[in-house]
Amino acid sequence: MPGLALADVSDSGLSRATRYFPLVGIIVGGLAAAMFGGARLLLPDSIAIVLSMGMSIWVTGAFHEDGLADTCDGLGGGWSKQDVLRIMKDSRLGTYGAVGILLALLLKFNLLLSLPAHLVPAALISGHALSRLVPVLVMSRLS
Repeated sequence: MPGLALADVSDSGLSRATRYFPLVGIIVGGLAAAMFGGARLLLPDSIAIVLSMGMSIWVTGAFHEDGLADTCDGLGGGWSKQDVLRIMKDSRLGTYGAVGILLALLLKFNLLLSLPAHLVPAALISGHALSRLVPVLVMSRLS
């Protein structure tokens, strides 16, 4: 957004913020679950799932998908550590990144579609919360 400046985040500020990551996951998952619940009133479950996935991607600014794409590009196209890091820092999307995002989204879609519809909201909320809790636990264990 034009004119929107990001806050200057210090290491200590980021460290204090990590405790809220699971709460952010609950909020993101709740928004995705709300989209699913609302959409399935008018549309088939498969389309409601796609819309819920789109909601979570939109709310997070595709932050995680971008990271996955960079990782796939770097690990798929780099032969040395320096190559991998150089490729991962490149903002362009490569073939490995595109394929990685496609496969991850297809997997998520099919996993959600395989659940009974009444469990999808709980899966979205718990999945988003747990995926943000695990790194917090790992970071606390390593520090």
